[in-house]
Amino acid sequence: MVVVRLALVTLLCLAALLGSAMAQTPPGVPAPTPQPPKATTAPAVTPQAPKATTAPAVTPQAPKATTAPAGSYAPQGERTCLQCHQLFPAGITNILQTPHAMKGDPHTPFAQHGCEGCHGPSPQHLADPSNPPTVVFAGPKASPVEERNRVCLGCHQSGLRMYWQSGEHARNDVACASCHNPHAVRDPMRDRTVQPQICFTCHAEQRADSFKPSHHPIREGKVICSDCHNPHGSAGPKLLRELTVNDTCYNCHAEKRGPFLWEHQPVREDCTNCHTPHGSTQARLLKERVPYLCQNCHGANGGHNGSPFAGQNLPGANNSKAGTGLLQVPQLQIAARGCLGCHSQVHGSNSPAGLFFNR
Repeated sequence: MVVVRLALVTLLCLAALLGSAMAQTPPGVPAPTPQPPKATTAPAVTPQAPKATTAPAVTPQAPKATTAPAGSYAPQGERTCLQCHQLFPAGITNILQTPHAMKGDPHTPFAQHGCEGCHGPSPQHLADPSNPPTVVFAGPKASPVEERNRVCLGCHQSGLRMYWQSGEHARNDVACASCHNPHAVRDPMRDRTVQPQICFTCHAEQRADSFKPSHHPIREGKVICSDCHNPHGSAGPKLLRELTVNDTCYNCHAEKRGPFLWEHQPVREDCTNCHTPHGSTQARLLKERVPYLCQNCHGANGGHNGSPFAGQNLPGANNSKAGTGLLQVPQLQIAARGCLGCHSQVHGSNSPAGLFFNR
């Protein structure tokens, strides 16, 4: 009964709505025909067959070759190289005890590509050992100097090596490996007793000077070449560590620096006006014996005769004056220490009475 009543109520509501719509429709316009509500049917789903999970076809691969493709590095770094280079060349494995082989430092060659960090990717050498590596640092198959130095300067460009490109060694095509041995546990160039011998390999004239009676104690190991020179280039002359000769000498001879109340001008200009640094047959590394050295500047126009070159002025000569029978006393200015007998403060004087450097 309840269902019947609900159905009747629904029909009455629909009839009332229909009558209201017909009353609002303008004359001549047909009344809209009520449409039954559209059925909201779900789209048909076509059942799909489950995809077969088949494994991809595996193509059999040939075993990997021990050579890397062109331009690439050895797969195992220095381990690949050590398969052949355990004993040859002699001492080659000493590099494993040097800072170059510290893998904990990301800047070292071994932390990057092992031996090829310096020698470059060398697949051609792996394929045939008769082919040299990309970069060879010594021997008959050595790479061009510029190419070898570029490898070293890739890490060692700053600091004391910032003037390398403008230095005399670079202009004369000297390679870093010509002096340094990166495979040595301790680079011989850093040994004070060995360094001069390496430099003397090219600088034979300086080696000969080191044997002269007066010389810097180079052969004794107290002074070495790099104490005065920077072989990697310098802003000063002759690869000196300082900008001038005097500034370099003052590093050891500070008492000659001054300033003095009375300055000796040649001393202020350049120490090498009077001294030769590598060795001399005269005392105190002088270029020539006093008073002849002084005569290069001080002639006969001074306060006393400054011309000792005449034979009668020399000690032991025939000093008798012609026609008098009197002996002429040799000039004191050229006896014993010569000029330095009186002018002892030749580098400069702070005495108010030291105008002539005699006190």
